[in-house]
Amino acid sequence: MSAMTEVSSLTGRLLVATPALADPNFDRAVVLLLDHDEEGSLGVVLNRPTPVDVGDILEGWAELAGEPGVVFQGGPVSLDSALGVAVIPGGSGERAPLGWRRVHGAIGLVDLEAPPELLAKALGSLRIFAGYAGWGPGQLEDELVEGAWYVVESEPGDVSSPEPERLWREVLRRQRSELAMVATYPDDPTLN
Repeated sequence: MSAMTEVSSLTGRLLVATPALADPNFDRAVVLLLDHDEEGSLGVVLNRPTPVDVGDILEGWAELAGEPGVVFQGGPVSLDSALGVAVIPGGSGERAPLGWRRVHGAIGLVDLEAPPELLAKALGSLRIFAGYAGWGPGQLEDELVEGAWYVVESEPGDVSSPEPERLWREVLRRQRSELAMVATYPDDPTLN
């Protein structure tokens, strides 16, 4: 297997922060990788809702955003930019609708410059993210070697979890390995 094939295979997967990850930006974070190749990686944190309503910054997209209808902090980079991630039911096999670019299976990026009506009928769920998480060439691979992240398969429902604060535990709990036990890890191990 070439290095390129190995690196490319992480697009569309989840990075789940290990309890050992010390960076407060990613404490108990679940990151959906939107792009991952030899030039670096880009993803959004799926479980960081903000108090800002989608309608406050992208009025036309507000009624298409899933519950909770707030903007999520996608990561510490470019907090003044917005990314739309949407699931198109049955989108893994059909031609992509205008204004949506497939990332993995039924999950894709929404062109927030496009008229919302263009995608309204096709969308199954939509989340708006302020900022993103980014890694330069080889940086994410180094963090994986250090044990900072678990890499697991994503499911379309991860993008629109109605209880994002529970997503870290839910994703770990559904794993069919010792990772399921990590879901029981206490928030503060010193209190154990």
